[in-house]
Amino acid sequence: MAQGKSRSWASNSPVGSGRTETSIQTVVLTKETQLLFGRILRTTALVTAVATLTSGAALAQKKYDTGASDTEIKIGNIMPYSGPASAYGIIGKTEEAYFKMINDKGGINGRKINFVTYDDAYSPPKAVEQVRKLVESDEVLAVYNPLGTPSNTAIQKYLNAKKIPQLFVATGATKWNDAKNFPWTIGWQPSYQSEAQIYAKWLMKEKPNAKVAILYQNDDFGKDYLKGTKDGLGAKGASMIIMEESYEISEPSIDGHIVKIKAANPDVLLIYATPKFAAQTIKKTAELSWKPLQILTNVSISVGSVMKPAGFEASQDVLSAAYAKDSTDPQWNNDPGMKKWNEFVDKYMPGADKTDTGMVYGYGAASTLVKTLEMCGDDLTRANLMKQAASLKDFAPDTLLPGVKINTSATDFAPISQLQMQRFKGEKWELFGEIISGDVASE
Repeated sequence: MAQGKSRSWASNSPVGSGRTETSIQTVVLTKETQLLFGRILRTTALVTAVATLTSGAALAQKKYDTGASDTEIKIGNIMPYSGPASAYGIIGKTEEAYFKMINDKGGINGRKINFVTYDDAYSPPKAVEQVRKLVESDEVLAVYNPLGTPSNTAIQKYLNAKKIPQLFVATGATKWNDAKNFPWTIGWQPSYQSEAQIYAKWLMKEKPNAKVAILYQNDDFGKDYLKGTKDGLGAKGASMIIMEESYEISEPSIDGHIVKIKAANPDVLLIYATPKFAAQTIKKTAELSWKPLQILTNVSISVGSVMKPAGFEASQDVLSAAYAKDSTDPQWNNDPGMKKWNEFVDKYMPGADKTDTGMVYGYGAASTLVKTLEMCGDDLTRANLMKQAASLKDFAPDTLLPGVKINTSATDFAPISQLQMQRFKGEKWELFGEIISGDVASE
């Protein structure tokens, strides 16, 4: 067919027969070239299609919400860098240093963490103001490890309405473990009610006839401990608890409360107070030459910011519970995890007080966020961030006690639920007994 067309074209040509033969040959070669060129085009098209599909798949795998990109993950935070709970400010400083270490190592899947942290002075109205700024002005991907039960209570509904993760909150209130009603809020540390129940059960076993006084902060933080204690004591609570005394976070000193409690003559004092007031309590009992058995909340066990200011002599035999390693305890000198912690502090927080447990806490919480972000891969949407936060399995940060592991699920938003009793001796805490699991169910 091609030759016929060539001949027809040639016969109509005004040039001679010699040119006709050449023309016919040229046209035939052109057709062969066209066939070859056609194969090249088809091959090129196939390669292009494959490349497009591959590129499309790669693009499809990368999903971002506000606050995340190919190069950055913007994380927001509020901490009481000032005010009555300023002792906790070291947590935010530790987390900032930890993320700098991660960034120096290349970041997370190639992305650097941009950590934006503000002071809320442990004031709920200030917390709301700062979180709105983080969300609406700074446009963070998530609000991570905001500290304090009052502050977190104030921002919880706002963040859940906006569908912004309130991630690994720095408070043990039981309300953070409520995936059904607040799916964008998840805790980190053991719940206060679980911890209080452990103290109650220990008392019923070791001192069943004790006369117990409870000093607690008059807010959700203190009331959670109060409820856990009563639940743990059960029917015996009515006879064992002889006094409940609350204080306000705004009070400069609670010495007057301690004098009042002493007058009731209890032999056990449960101290459910933040660091400043915990130190005041231990110090005042010693000044009054009063020696009840004192049991102290885990959030106030820092040697540097509580036991030392209270006085080591006054702090002897105080009881508490722990889920993290004590940086002052020589038993961890050769522990691989604490060696990493010490190296981190030396390099990224030179001169910091290693007796402050806030640095141990901040390191553990920050490593949990990093683990979660790594699990997100290239799907850095807020929904996937919450999904991965609720999918942690036997994760053991370097700073947690052996046997204490982080586990979460779609219905379990309480990452840590294990504790071990400890007693203050000399200038450090000494662990005793077994690891105990809390038994407060999610709401």
